[in-house]
Amino acid sequence: MPAAGRRRHDVIVVGAGHNGLVAACYLARAGLDVLVLEQNDYVGGAAVSRRLYRDFTYSNCSYVCSLLRPEIMRTLELPRFGLQIIPYEGGCTMMRDGGHLALYDNHDALRREIARHSQRDAEAYTRFSRDVLRQCKFIKPLLLHEPPDPTSFRPRDIRELLYLGQRLYRVGEQRMYDTIRFWTMSAADFLDEYFDTEIVKAHFAGSSIIGTALGPRSPGSAYVLLHHYMGDIDETVGAWGFARGGMGAVSGALAASLAASGGAVRTGAPVAQILVRNGRARGVALASGEELEASTVISNLDIKRTFLDAVAPEHLPEEFLTAVRRFKIRGSSGKLNIALDGLPTFPAIPAGSPCIRGDLHITDSIAMMERAYDDWKDGRWSAAPYVDMLIPSQIDPTMAPDGKHYMSVFVQYCPYRLAAGPWTDARRQEFGATVIDAIARQSPDFKSLILHAEIRTPWDIENEVGLTEGNIFQGELTMDQLLFNRPVPGYAQYRTPVRSLYLSGSCTHPGGGVMGAPGANAARRVLADLGRGALQ
Repeated sequence: MPAAGRRRHDVIVVGAGHNGLVAACYLARAGLDVLVLEQNDYVGGAAVSRRLYRDFTYSNCSYVCSLLRPEIMRTLELPRFGLQIIPYEGGCTMMRDGGHLALYDNHDALRREIARHSQRDAEAYTRFSRDVLRQCKFIKPLLLHEPPDPTSFRPRDIRELLYLGQRLYRVGEQRMYDTIRFWTMSAADFLDEYFDTEIVKAHFAGSSIIGTALGPRSPGSAYVLLHHYMGDIDETVGAWGFARGGMGAVSGALAASLAASGGAVRTGAPVAQILVRNGRARGVALASGEELEASTVISNLDIKRTFLDAVAPEHLPEEFLTAVRRFKIRGSSGKLNIALDGLPTFPAIPAGSPCIRGDLHITDSIAMMERAYDDWKDGRWSAAPYVDMLIPSQIDPTMAPDGKHYMSVFVQYCPYRLAAGPWTDARRQEFGATVIDAIARQSPDFKSLILHAEIRTPWDIENEVGLTEGNIFQGELTMDQLLFNRPVPGYAQYRTPVRSLYLSGSCTHPGGGVMGAPGANAARRVLADLGRGALQ
């Protein structure tokens, strides 16, 4: 029994990252008493907007909105609570010799741009788009489905296996082979089947390495490419956009939706331990020593932090702990947030082109990207890194003062552990200088415009946000860690070996990105176990 005067909650969610907030919103709307606990003094985890330099707003971790499920946005009424997504207008991949491949949302305009480099590749682009769209259409309905357990004979698992089989059957025999083959291919091999020109292949291969410890020639990287193509803004597959006010606008809207449904968030409340009695989660102990009780606990932490740090090992089967330790969570991404005194010029981009208002990449070829990956494998940051940069203040003036601009720079590759020793401030500055020099080679006035630069390594991201090794997906998106294998076989349905303890983070199906699907799926599982009926 709870101590006299102590309030017992129906649900405690550990971690106010976006998936934890999504789960909390759905459960609060079902009438449960929900409390979300967050170690930082702000909500959002990696989906945050922060003012770290004067009046500039940084999306200092996640930086673009594409994967957030429209079903979640509608159900939780996020636009009503201030969320506004502004679609990209274009983009550009810049080559070191001064050439470029401009990118446009319009299919025909992009096809004409590809034709500048290769007429054959322009013709192949239509086939490529069709085939990627087909894969997206196959996978997207699975995102908000709980993965089946193929070893179970429970009716629900049999129904889900039949559903998966029916989807495979409907694509046809030849497409079935293509689909199964696609999930295990490298992005390089996949793109070689369509394109000849290096710049075209390099551009599309970029999506296969963002956030993952794989190179474009690594088996399984083709699926990572597809994962980034499943964006859905205004019902447009593959569309990407900016959250007005930065990515914290997503978390802010979720927190407001939660409050409107009667749920609560408590910040500055790091959880030291998830309390377990008689094989069942009973609440949490905060770092301050305070204990809070709940009938159900949902951990939005990744699986390693949950079961290697927050749950005492005596409550867990040894084979489960072994599987948790083997789960691949590898840091490979860095991030720079830069305040600029004006808009930098990029000679490779034609004057007046909308390309500059989208994501800008620096790469020449898949070989260049693979060499960058080789540096990471050797414990070094990439000497010639793959850079994905944006200047969202061109579209969203709330992020920078008048006449100034904010640049977000995402970098592959940057190791969590350096071969040369621990991360130090001097090494962090060297990594930042490497990235800034790469950008400056494309923009002669870039360095002179820098007012402030926040440089973040995987080590920094782990220590601030709580993502193990700074891995933005809470675990690699490889075939051995997808569907009923995510996070570990036998525990892919948001339940854990501890009764009434659930997972809701990106380490669960369907994986990472600011998607919200893991949180929604976890809430559905909790409500079903509580006999509360289907999640709408």
